[in-house]
Amino acid sequence: MSLFDELKALNVDVDGGLKRISGNEKLYTRLLGSFTKSIKTYHVDTGFDGNDYNDIIEKTHAIKGVSGNLSITPVYEAYTKIVDLLRAGKPEEARAELGSILPVQDEIVACIEKYME
Repeated sequence: MSLFDELKALNVDVDGGLKRISGNEKLYTRLLGSFTKSIKTYHVDTGFDGNDYNDIIEKTHAIKGVSGNLSITPVYEAYTKIVDLLRAGKPEEARAELGSILPVQDEIVACIEKYME
């Protein structure tokens, strides 16, 4: 199995991501590496509190953007909901959504990192 095959099995829209960059597989692979760095840079866990609310919105919005640009659909869709919930003042619902996506996100990151070594 290849990186792209494994990502497709994790519901990543690899074909859509490649289409955005004119089918350049090498560039897409490099951008996937950047995605993993972004996840680490903007890491958010379910233990966030109201004191850093604006920071959490910025971080979740950044992850939403990078995952959307690369068509990492499960992460993009979840972070879209999380950002919307946070902006609507529903942190508990946002935490629940975040708790659901983190294992999936970790699996996608692990898959990418496996091929980056």
